[in-house]
Amino acid sequence: MRASAFVYPWDVVGDPAAARRIADLGVEQVTLASAYHSTRALTPRHPRHRVVAARHSAVYYPVDPARWEGRRLRPYAQDWIAGEDPYGEAAAALADAGLEVHSWVILAHNTRLGGEHPDLTVRNAYGDRYPWAPCIAREEVRAYAAALAAEAAVRPGARGVELESCGWYGLGHLSAHDKTGGVRLDGAGQYLMSLCFCPDCEAGYAEHGADPERLRGAVADALEPLWRGERRGSGKAAGGRGGEWEEVEELLGQELAGAAAAWRDRVASAFQTEVVAAVRKAAEARRTEGFRVLLHADPAPHRCGANVGVDPAAILALADGVVLPCTGDGAEREAVLAPFARHRSPSTVLAANFTVVGGMGGRPAELAGDAAHARELGATELRLYHAGLACEADLAAVRAALARLG
Repeated sequence: MRASAFVYPWDVVGDPAAARRIADLGVEQVTLASAYHSTRALTPRHPRHRVVAARHSAVYYPVDPARWEGRRLRPYAQDWIAGEDPYGEAAAALADAGLEVHSWVILAHNTRLGGEHPDLTVRNAYGDRYPWAPCIAREEVRAYAAALAAEAAVRPGARGVELESCGWYGLGHLSAHDKTGGVRLDGAGQYLMSLCFCPDCEAGYAEHGADPERLRGAVADALEPLWRGERRGSGKAAGGRGGEWEEVEELLGQELAGAAAAWRDRVASAFQTEVVAAVRKAAEARRTEGFRVLLHADPAPHRCGANVGVDPAAILALADGVVLPCTGDGAEREAVLAPFARHRSPSTVLAANFTVVGGMGGRPAELAGDAAHARELGATELRLYHAGLACEADLAAVRAALARLG
């Protein structure tokens, strides 16, 4: 199976051995971050540093000033990697090592943007703003994301792009010193806490037959038992993606749940269509033949986050494929892969994404068996998260697994 490793520019820039070390894993491709959110990352092998603090969302290439002239929303520059074009420098080194480079672009997840423009963020049923989650129902956010995707995806030498958070973002977010675990929210609870009540979304709910205040009250009523440490509903959310949505319908009622879903599905579909079209237009302008556009996705449309919920048939008609979270047991892999496998064409990319960092919940020692199982379920490629974060023992396990898979 074709395999690609995720990489940050700082994993390669300043480390002459990095590109060859990644190629020696047995991967054919790298997915290199060109527009990424804030993070704090270990760099276990870099000769100049051991920790990189990317303080805010940023792009790792020089932007085109003409593209962003007059726009309120624009990409942020970074200053934690030396040089004007860390992406370009890393991409060139990786290509020289024989690796095909694809861009990795984060879209509806940008804490600095949300902090500076709170009016454009998701607002929950209680009125709380999520600065990390720009609301994709807002026209200005959609225009920004499409422009960013087009620029960050089609970098010189890139043969494709993988779009993360290309849809609704919600409550779920890895934050520094996070203190949100005091109340356990299952999938239904996460969804209810992720519903947006900004003016555009309220108008959208009304357009689909749901009074926004009635919906807001229903969400608050459904969540109230959780704050008391009790449960409401039948607990169907424990049954996986389908059970999560059944519980949402039980808690809100089918009428309100259906109206909310209709609005959010419509917005997400329009957002994805606009973004993919912008990327394809940019690739055509650069005459980049065979440029592949993949989305990080989940087969449950109500889910949100880095792997956005989608309708499998619709998204495979729009994009060239998807990157799917497959770390975990066989049942979880089947739940993710099977809905997409039913709708794939011979050219569809179904990339099974495995965390290979043991300290982050990965299972690098089990990669060969897990990947073989994913292939049986319809996966056509592998994604390995993350070549720069893994220790030597984890990388050795990856090399052995890829050698066995052939």
